[in-house]
Amino acid sequence: MIPRYSRPQAAAIWTQENKYKIWFEIEALACEAMAQLGAIPADAARTIREKGDAAMAVFTEADTAEIDAIEAETRHDVIAFLTWLAKRVGEDSRFVHQGLTSSDVLDTCFAVQLTQAADLLLADIDLVLAALKKRAIEHKRTLTIGRSHGIHAEPTSFGLKLAGHYAEFARNKQRLLAARAEIATCAISGAVGTFAHVDPRVEEYVAEKLGLAAEPVSTQVIPRDRHAAFFATLGVIASGIERLATEVRHLQRSEVREAEEFFHAGQKGSSAMPHKRNPVLSENLCGLARLVRAAVIPAMENVALWHERDISHSSVERGIGPDATVTLDFALARLAGMMDKLTIYPEQMAANVESLGGVVHSGEVLLALTKAGILREDAYKIVQRNAMATWTKLGQPDTKTFRENLLADPEVAGRVSATAIDAAMSAEMHHAHVDTIFKRVFG
Repeated sequence: MIPRYSRPQAAAIWTQENKYKIWFEIEALACEAMAQLGAIPADAARTIREKGDAAMAVFTEADTAEIDAIEAETRHDVIAFLTWLAKRVGEDSRFVHQGLTSSDVLDTCFAVQLTQAADLLLADIDLVLAALKKRAIEHKRTLTIGRSHGIHAEPTSFGLKLAGHYAEFARNKQRLLAARAEIATCAISGAVGTFAHVDPRVEEYVAEKLGLAAEPVSTQVIPRDRHAAFFATLGVIASGIERLATEVRHLQRSEVREAEEFFHAGQKGSSAMPHKRNPVLSENLCGLARLVRAAVIPAMENVALWHERDISHSSVERGIGPDATVTLDFALARLAGMMDKLTIYPEQMAANVESLGGVVHSGEVLLALTKAGILREDAYKIVQRNAMATWTKLGQPDTKTFRENLLADPEVAGRVSATAIDAAMSAEMHHAHVDTIFKRVFG
């Protein structure tokens, strides 16, 4: 998580100030629940809330430094915070953290931070979906060449390409909603998770107030399979970003030039070559996707903790929590802007469709020959040899189009009419069911 790839609203989730405010909220809510159950005095719970709220309202870097200084002595972050809080609350601070263990605060706080991050990421995905839908509808019938193995296949529409990416991000949104629900759990169960020193109703109260669910069995820590699923989902979303960014990178190649990133006034592409217009945003997105996916394996390895708990996961999560969510937030925002402003060249797309002399229509020509009574194996040989004759002489003085080669072939002449060949080479058939597909994607 570096400033270059961080947006303020995402980075704010992982600040010390936000963390300590959540810690206090957990402690204060637990005190309120205990007061309702008669476990601590109601006046004490009110004092803790009022004085704690006042202290958190004016929390500054100086307070963080004070907590850090205490931790340098205690070697325990939660105790350091509770010591700092006790100075602000006074005598009633003795009722804070009764029956709780550190993981109750740490894990519940992490759940809150991850849900805050998930909400931001869901809003980002909505921006990506909006941009993709707008551009897909705009280019619903813009003819372009489809490619398999990087080689011209058959025509498609550029809008259909984008609709495919839209459908993927719609799935990613559902995945993230499910991952958010799974991670949104609260643990206030005390040492080794038995509730020996705290009433389970305290956990239920805190969970409800924080918008979380009570963890069924916390064992002192929330099970890390939840976190593994969450970070795996972030990795899948990152892969969707890279797939779309890779498409843009290819389309912007000089030999293709069907679409390109918006080039701003005053923008420079190269320090040595003034003509350059490089796909820097999409290349950047591919790199950022790798960083997000890098969090997945450590999250998986965090699942196997010793017995009821250890802290081997803690150092990992201090890194991957902010790094993965902040980076993905930045990447999604960048992707939405890039696709919204993507410069698209329909004329170049149309030219590329026919750049191989019409051989991209070989599939329908094959069917036309079989419909004319030619055996499929024979028809395949006829179509292939005429396609290769066209392909190998592209750009040469004696070049002929695929259509011309076909009509001059003695096995075609007199058996298949020019009208049938022309119909087979019409690009319109590739748009015949675009509306059906769009209805499936967009409703």
